Amino acid sequence: MAFTAKDVQALRERTGVGMMDCKKALVESDGDMEKAIDFLREKGLAAATKKASRIAAEGAVMEYSDENSKVSVLVEINSETDFVAKNEEFKAFGVAVAKTVSENAPVDVDALLALTLSGTNRTVLENLQDKILSIGENIKIRRFERIEGAVSSYIHGGGTVGVMVLFDTDKADNEQFKVMGKDIAMQIAAMMPQYVAIKDIPDDVVAREKEIFLAQIKDDPAMSSKPEKVIEGIVKGKIAKLFKEICLLEQAFVKDDKISVSKYIENTAKEIGGKIELLSFTRFAKGEGLQKREDNFADEVAGMVK
Repeated sequence: MAFTAKDVQALRERTGVGMMDCKKALVESDGDMEKAIDFLREKGLAAATKKASRIAAEGAVMEYSDENSKVSVLVEINSETDFVAKNEEFKAFGVAVAKTVSENAPVDVDALLALTLSGTNRTVLENLQDKILSIGENIKIRRFERIEGAVSSYIHGGGTVGVMVLFDTDKADNEQFKVMGKDIAMQIAAMMPQYVAIKDIPDDVVAREKEIFLAQIKDDPAMSSKPEKVIEGIVKGKIAKLFKEICLLEQAFVKDDKISVSKYIENTAKEIGGKIELLSFTRFAKGEGLQKREDNFADEVAGMVK
């Protein structure tokens, strides 16, 4: 029985197995789709499909930087358990994925999966399937960020949080600049700012916060009876305090809370005699927004007994 490229694609969609393995399965089964699926299951390849339904909310955030091309990459790869994230095979795969992003600049994860994994002759997806089978857990490449330019990076807690900060500077190779860059990346990891500067906050966000503060005042009898101008001043003060919490440049610098982050950057620029402007940052926290797998140990033991 003959088969076409569409059949190979259909088998891939049904099993999640790599294109070359699907083609081989169809050759071995003379084009019969169900026999091809059985063939893949017998070889242990289609087992990856069953694992793909499991929740993967652990894992790690990993970073790769190319000094020559001035390209930096942050990638989050999820697994089912924290134990797997510490596996050297898992870590090596993550670095290879980040390097692939650095070299090829894919537009999204789907485009990344179709690329040849750096250092191999197979696609990222095929290598991912291999890892799922060899490690024995569902593994997913969730997201990545690729930045070109003067970037300072920081990975916290073995990959629980990853940060990249992009600067416009003429002192990228200066050691004091590098120390400052890492300090700010650590600040972002710890303090979780949402914006670089006040000007980056959308007007509707500010308006919404004002509404919330006004509602809080109205619900407080002692506050709601105050004159309108006093209430306006209180709201203005609350907004200013909010800015210092959510804007990186307005935050108190964690290593010296007498100055702001913007002042720290300004002081460093003066000391090294150069230009330093913080343009943007990326912060990935492992598994943020994902439902975590919850195992019931008692049920697991009971199931084993049965």
